[in-house]
Amino acid sequence: MSLKILVVDDEQNIVDILESNLQREGYEVLVAYDGEEAVEITKMKKPDLVLLDCMMPGMDGFDVCKIIRQNSNVPIIMLTAKSEELDKVLGLELGADDYITKPFSVREVLARVKAQLRRVQIQEREKQEEDEAIISIGDIMIDKEAYQVFCAGKPLELTLREYELVLFLAEHAGQVFTREELLNHVWDYEYFGDARTVDVTVRRAREKIEPDQENFQYILTKRGVGYYFARDVDPGLD
Repeated sequence: MSLKILVVDDEQNIVDILESNLQREGYEVLVAYDGEEAVEITKMKKPDLVLLDCMMPGMDGFDVCKIIRQNSNVPIIMLTAKSEELDKVLGLELGADDYITKPFSVREVLARVKAQLRRVQIQEREKQEEDEAIISIGDIMIDKEAYQVFCAGKPLELTLREYELVLFLAEHAGQVFTREELLNHVWDYEYFGDARTVDVTVRRAREKIEPDQENFQYILTKRGVGYYFARDVDPGLD
């Protein structure tokens, strides 16, 4: 799916030049010729980047930038015919990510657009990696990078094997594993008849993560089969 670029300028020739060159680069281009239209398109179409002219009749680019920033973190590159430092600073303070002074080269605009979109992609990838490093189920939170399990925000003192067992079950929440399968996945060796190893480790882990030892919420038993981690638990449930 093509990334969407919104071009906002009251000068038809500038819009046409930017639109044709951005389309040639493979972007889907949305256009607006005044501030009100730009705000509406941003709200309805959710572009991936906005090229925004500062000086427009009625609602100028600074006002548009301020309104967009109330509800969106979309990258905004300001286009201005002025080179005064005050205008550049104002745009950045209102939430613009970059600015280009007119007259500009199309090559410069394309380079700035690509740089901003690349920055967003990096941020999204980092956020995804950060999210993947955290598992949250009910009041249990597992930080895989820190090798730490928390219950209601408090760190739990698990042994490495207990942690690995809890992590494996939580990563496959809702899936039932036999003792033999847990030995293979968590202990990483073939089953030789010592299922008690799993039972003891489960019992110790439950003593640390379960708030109610009479009614387990997290590590559950499937009678006659094995163990599994609950898929959904209401936080704060006692």
